[in-house]
Amino acid sequence: MAESHRSSKLAVILHADIADSTALVQQDEHLAHERIQDTFRRFSGIIGKYQGHVCELRGDALLAEFGRASDAVAAVLVFQAEQAEYITQLSDNIRPAVRVGISLGEVIIADNTVTGAGVVLAQRIEQLAEPGGLCITGAIHEALPQRMPFDQENLGERQVKGFDERVKVYAVSLSPGASIPEPEPEPEALSQTEAVSLTLPDKPSIAVLPFTNMSGDPEQEYFTDGITEDIITELSRFRELFVIARNSTFRFKGQRVNTAEIAQLLGVQYVVEGSVRKSGKRVRITAQLVDALRGNEVWADRYDRDLDDIFVVQDEVVAAITGTLPSRVRDAELERADRRPVDLRAYDLAQRAWQLMWTRTSIEAATRYAEQALEIEPKYGSAHAVLVGIQLINWRRRWKGSPKETLQLSLKHGRSAVELDETEYTGHWFLSEAYLFRLKDLEQAKVHAERAVKLCPNASGPTAWMGFINGCSGEHQSGIELCTRALRLDPLAPDYLKYLTGCVYFNARNYEEAIKYLHATEWFSKPELLSVTYTKVGRVDEAQEILASHTESIAVEMTQLPDNWFDYFAERCPYVREEDIAHYISGLEAAIE
Repeated sequence: MAESHRSSKLAVILHADIADSTALVQQDEHLAHERIQDTFRRFSGIIGKYQGHVCELRGDALLAEFGRASDAVAAVLVFQAEQAEYITQLSDNIRPAVRVGISLGEVIIADNTVTGAGVVLAQRIEQLAEPGGLCITGAIHEALPQRMPFDQENLGERQVKGFDERVKVYAVSLSPGASIPEPEPEPEALSQTEAVSLTLPDKPSIAVLPFTNMSGDPEQEYFTDGITEDIITELSRFRELFVIARNSTFRFKGQRVNTAEIAQLLGVQYVVEGSVRKSGKRVRITAQLVDALRGNEVWADRYDRDLDDIFVVQDEVVAAITGTLPSRVRDAELERADRRPVDLRAYDLAQRAWQLMWTRTSIEAATRYAEQALEIEPKYGSAHAVLVGIQLINWRRRWKGSPKETLQLSLKHGRSAVELDETEYTGHWFLSEAYLFRLKDLEQAKVHAERAVKLCPNASGPTAWMGFINGCSGEHQSGIELCTRALRLDPLAPDYLKYLTGCVYFNARNYEEAIKYLHATEWFSKPELLSVTYTKVGRVDEAQEILASHTESIAVEMTQLPDNWFDYFAERCPYVREEDIAHYISGLEAAIE
């Protein structure tokens, strides 16, 4: 007998049936079945358009699941409007009227069958709906964005069969004069060219997918992302684990995912999924650990807590994950200082700043949030750390202030970050960059880079940066090995990692490999280093063409234009040793001429 594969997850569940189907069948059994099948066929098509998935279709009932409450409700209202028009055109009384219930709950998937409390609740709620109507639970009501044009009539708390607690129920209809939102396009899937065959590491390997924001408020995305990133960071501190970097896992944010395919793409055995629902001063976090190789759930839990306990919940999730893995790494040696702010408002503001910085959405807003966090909690190391990152971006792009001032600020906040919190690995990482670029101090840059990697050995950014530092120190083979490890930690690597790898190969005088990695990135400094590299292999015409085009784009983007393009590019030389600078400058001179 084949092994039964069983897993569970949190989902938006839709249950529909034909109101008074027995009476329809008694009138004309053949015609009734034909119209019921046609009704559900059309309903299934609409569900698919709104990114839903029909799980079961049996007789006069349909079961489907969605990733978002708004998609489920919109799909039902579109169908009900079409069905109402369809029924008016019938000349007999065999008129299938569909009633629908939608709930949010945990479902169990076993042998392609979906069961669980979430399914039962959707079915019970559906029975409260009028023919041609829709009822939803209070959880779905909370998850619906306020911008959606839905009227929601509060039907009060109802006692439903099989549930001890009363359930809040709402009847939903389209607001008068409003139109139903069109389906949002499915996020673009990863291209097949990105899929590579990766060997499993010789230690437990794990990828934490972006948790789903179930708060019904897009403004809370930063909070949900922050929870995910915190869990990734804490897991990354364990040397006994191999943890995929956030850059790769966040490529799947908002996508309908297949755990086995993601595990194969990222080259890991375990995948963590979850959701966060923040409401007032309460938060609900669900999480599950799946063994993708065996197709079974290893662990799952749900946490309903006050926001004041958010850090405790994070610790419990990390402990549960590490404690269930084969190596039992829960008790691994790990220096953990109290990195938590006293005031949760500071944490909230810092999370907003980190999200805006990583996504480059608004550097000014990120700065404002981080500074507000420090006004509340002056000794909050994470808020200082994000300001270092912000100033380094500002320095690279010359968006605001002089390069000297921005680097000075990055140095200031970097020192504060590591002095206030020695375990803040991003502070050490960014401070290392500031030492290299601001003071050309390779020795101090190396000290802090090494500390960042020691604190968080699975973080791809510091690992690649350490490789770059070693390359700048003449330790080319070590630099290449570290960059290679960073790319394995981040299989869908961001441009920054590929650019640093290209830098290391260029400095090692391996120009063909440098060109390969530079071609694979869109990092803003790519054109100048690529043009310099081209001159080293005799492709001077191409080098000059690339640099000339890059100069034009800089003139449009930068707020502070350099007087001399050669001095501008020379200043941005990523190297510090005299022989390496001369090596870079000679290529730059050939490209500028």
